[in-house]
Amino acid sequence: MTTPTATPAHGPEAPPAEAPDDTARLSAAVDFVRNQDTATLLRLLLPGLDGPELRALADRCRFAHAALLVFPADGPSLRRQLTACGLDADAVAQPSVVVRERLALRHRREAAALDVRILRPEVRCADGERRVVEMFTLAVPPGSELADVAVHERAGDHEAHIAFEVGRPDPLVLRGLCETFAQHGAVADGGGYNPHEDGTVFYFTAPADSKAGYRRVELYASGDHRSVLTPHLAAYQARQPAETLLRLMTGAWTTQALAACAQLRLPEAMDARNDGGPRAVIGVDALARAVDADPENLATLLRYLAMLGVVSAEPGGFRLTGLGELLRTDSPGSMRSLALMYGGAFYQSFALLASAVRTGQTGFEQLFGENHFDYFARQPALAERFDQSMAASARMFDPLPSHPVIAAAGAVPGRRTVVDVAGGTGELLGRILAARPALHGVLLERAHVVEAARRHLDAAGVGARCSYRVGDFADVPASGDVYVLSRVLHDWDDDRCREILGHCARAMPAHADLLIVERLLPPDGSPSLATAWDLHMMCNVGGRERRADHYAALLDGAGLRLVGHSPLPLGASVLHARKAAPAAAARLPEPSRQG
Repeated sequence: MTTPTATPAHGPEAPPAEAPDDTARLSAAVDFVRNQDTATLLRLLLPGLDGPELRALADRCRFAHAALLVFPADGPSLRRQLTACGLDADAVAQPSVVVRERLALRHRREAAALDVRILRPEVRCADGERRVVEMFTLAVPPGSELADVAVHERAGDHEAHIAFEVGRPDPLVLRGLCETFAQHGAVADGGGYNPHEDGTVFYFTAPADSKAGYRRVELYASGDHRSVLTPHLAAYQARQPAETLLRLMTGAWTTQALAACAQLRLPEAMDARNDGGPRAVIGVDALARAVDADPENLATLLRYLAMLGVVSAEPGGFRLTGLGELLRTDSPGSMRSLALMYGGAFYQSFALLASAVRTGQTGFEQLFGENHFDYFARQPALAERFDQSMAASARMFDPLPSHPVIAAAGAVPGRRTVVDVAGGTGELLGRILAARPALHGVLLERAHVVEAARRHLDAAGVGARCSYRVGDFADVPASGDVYVLSRVLHDWDDDRCREILGHCARAMPAHADLLIVERLLPPDGSPSLATAWDLHMMCNVGGRERRADHYAALLDGAGLRLVGHSPLPLGASVLHARKAAPAAAARLPEPSRQG
């Protein structure tokens, strides 16, 4: 971006020493926004555009703003700069998490120490369009240790960019725009999805022969377009290995921040509402008193949680988001227990991941001296939390009551029975029975879990249609019509899985169906939740996730055959199996009484 040498006149009060440079830069940005139009700017930005391409781009996106980062000494200094450039001095400023994180990375500073704000004062444009100057601000008082940051950023203008807003965005249009930019020399330069604004941003570095005066370009599309954003970010990250690796290394901080949020019960403390409407903004001091925390340290945690979208940072404090609500104990679909498990015992054992890889022994066993099932059995409070954490992923069960096998069983006259093997506290069985009033349920579990399941199913209003059996896998009841194994097999090695499936096969009548709920590893190695859970199972449980063909082989070894599988929410799948022909059934393993 070219900065004019002239400095606009100021009011009677002289600004701080560093203000003239920023005022000149801001004035140049205002003039740019006022006098450009979409078609002219696209022609300057991508000089190789031909007529049809230019018309196509101009029809699909419009010039929306120019952006820059300024460093006022304080609030009054910023107001003087805005007034001097003919902008609204009362424009509302919001925290800018994205720019703050980029500054922290560039200057190797703690993000919490950088109070970066964003405001968007409107500019009166020559062509009658409504455009804004997007201003990022970082306060740098005289003598501040951030002075070197201001000098470096003014010289490099790293955050300066121009932005185009895409009208009527859809994946096909966005892919076409990104491809056109790339074909004419623009290079992917990051981006992201902002859940607060429900908007997707694509950044580019302008072509070397661009005459637009800005090196960085933004495409903004309302809505969630992460399917298009993913390959765009992959192209960017391939050129930023150090930054990408650094972000990956901080994943543990996110786990602990979410666990701390749950431990402190911040979501409960932030649930105050204004007259039953949106949640109120709550100040840090008030929150600190409510959760008995140090205000300064709590503010640091809240800023990080705002970056994650768990809370939103707003003038006067913070507001709980829909994402953060899932960490409330009493929220529908609460994931609080899951956050505490992943930030607690399971988190501790991941410190022994390298040892688990070397030795074949789970990190959990090395840390606690026994497998997690036995350890939890001796820790009632932890066992209850584990059972609650399993229920936290219950959204994956939503489609199962409508599965053709369940629907067919519920439509047949006479009593039909669904047997949930190792069914936990009955979350899945309860959903099936509630949706299918003609069905009866049987839940097989350990004694202490059966009592919790009985309470849960009674509370769900389906307890009268459910019976319970205390036991292990060798006690699978016979004569059921549908058998369910939900998130069981991934806990065990292949031999134990064949044994468990063998118990099921022996109990199943010839007409019965078996539904298996698990996450499936993708056959092509593409990114998936199952790949992450595979690592977790190895380190903490001693089990594994598997591909569909792997499960088919296990089923075959137990006298069963895989009929098919279909996707479920949260990266899960349901596999449908039935008994194999009698010749295959002869290969069933011998019974075992091991739990």
